[in-house]
Amino acid sequence: MRRFPLWSWFWILLGALYFILPLYGTLAFSLRIRRDVLSLDAYVNALTDPEFLRTFVFSNQMAVMTIIVSILLIVPTAYWAHLRLPQVRPVLEFVTLMPFVIPAIILVFGLIKSYSRSLTIAGVTILPALTNSVFSTNILLIAGYVVLCLPYMYRSVDNGLRAMDVRTLTEAAQSLGAGWPTILFRIILPNLRTALLSGALLTFSIVVGELTLATFLARPAFGPYLALLGNHRAYEPAALSLISFLLTWAALGVIQLVTRGSSQSQIAGGR
Repeated sequence: MRRFPLWSWFWILLGALYFILPLYGTLAFSLRIRRDVLSLDAYVNALTDPEFLRTFVFSNQMAVMTIIVSILLIVPTAYWAHLRLPQVRPVLEFVTLMPFVIPAIILVFGLIKSYSRSLTIAGVTILPALTNSVFSTNILLIAGYVVLCLPYMYRSVDNGLRAMDVRTLTEAAQSLGAGWPTILFRIILPNLRTALLSGALLTFSIVVGELTLATFLARPAFGPYLALLGNHRAYEPAALSLISFLLTWAALGVIQLVTRGSSQSQIAGGR
């Protein structure tokens, strides 16, 4: 007879309690805005606040732009490193680990110090100040988000490229007359669907909840709004935290549905 894996179930149950109990405590707290009565008033107050919709939409827009810029920057770089410059991959891995070492507060002060004034050479303005307008400040914010999400997106893409035979796919496409844009967008990117969706989910989660960059660049993001709300109210921030958590898990479920069976197809395409 097989032995009952008692210790395995013990650790699984302990881990589940570690994650579930804080969520349950947050949920119970968010429902007690009225004394001795369970109500959804905290959720209604949070969702009907005009600032919630404005900041949440802005953070989602920044997240989408960050994902697009990250894909356009990382996929060609990682692909070329796998194909032609494997000796550069340790350098890329080291560079992409730097956001773990450099705090976000240092990053945002560096961005403000470097790009809050125009770059002038011989009396000619080469680069105007990026903090003088809303549009340019948003560009600076997206650039900072790309740096923060670089470790997660790069490793997702790198793992996806490791799972396929990049050289064989490239040589086969070139033998059929495909150019580099065709190879990248019609062969490499479809095979990286699972990896890109995983990196996009992590990027989305980081950008929507990010606080430091948006605060010091004075942008109306969801993270600063949630922090400011927590300074003045108690129940609404708990409700918004649960809503954000549920949205993240909903996105994860969508990714699981979209990428179902894609692992086998990716491996088959790499053979």
